[in-house]
Amino acid sequence: MKQNPEWNREALLESVIFHPMHPVITDLDSGVFPTLQTLNHLLERPIRSIKVKSGKPLRFVSQVGGKLPFERQYEPRCYLEGVAPTRTNNWHDLFNALVWLTFPESKATINARHYQALVNQDRVDQAEIVNDSQRGAVRDVNTLLDESGVIVVYSNAELAGLLRDFQWKELFWHRREQVIASMGFYIFGHGLYEKALQPYVGMTGQGLLLAVEPAFFSWPVSRRLAHLDAMLASHLDSSENCRATHDLSPVPLLGIPGWTPDNENEQYYENTEYFRPGRRSDKRTVRRNANLARD
Repeated sequence: MKQNPEWNREALLESVIFHPMHPVITDLDSGVFPTLQTLNHLLERPIRSIKVKSGKPLRFVSQVGGKLPFERQYEPRCYLEGVAPTRTNNWHDLFNALVWLTFPESKATINARHYQALVNQDRVDQAEIVNDSQRGAVRDVNTLLDESGVIVVYSNAELAGLLRDFQWKELFWHRREQVIASMGFYIFGHGLYEKALQPYVGMTGQGLLLAVEPAFFSWPVSRRLAHLDAMLASHLDSSENCRATHDLSPVPLLGIPGWTPDNENEQYYENTEYFRPGRRSDKRTVRRNANLARD
């Protein structure tokens, strides 16, 4: 198994895959892996004042090992105390912290959803109710989004339909210029950022599709990121959204135009091991297209 690379700020800043994090990465030291002190220093800046949903200000602390009581586990402790346990010199936890700094409202909302689902499950367990698959499904989709999520924004509903229907070659090759002009792909999942340190054919994100106005794509990066954060947080605040993993759409990330020089030719998209055809039932496709028409 390949080892993760050493800290290289410049390499991250040169990668389009990491573009949502570029404003934060720019503030990090170029020669030293970011420490807890560095991350907490970024939290102290007024423009990045971040709070969890309970109202507590966020801070990063060293992670403690071993079996922990409920209120000391990651999601409850983060929600109740505003504390995010973070391992030292660990890429996975670093990216979790950087996503907090990039999409604070959305991360706080996901943390609150996790906490409420865990509390509800605890009540179910105490009541000895066995069949409660929906709460489990909510936790599953929260985790999938948090680890492997990609925010996919679009101003052209037809392109979004192609993505949902697994029409990869049509979308990424034949409609390439339209994708560049009216779709955006922003990695949200911190586990996916860790994988992106060493991109590979097969790397796939779980896309949450959100409609935006065409003007979005001409905004400065800071405005786009703030808008995405608010929009995603609002979407997740509704208990009707993201209740099952099939609410997310697979996205073969190295098919996105500009994300690898390898996809500059048509033959690249004929690799059906990566660009797999749709597996959804006709009934589900009809339902999703009906929802798309209401966007």
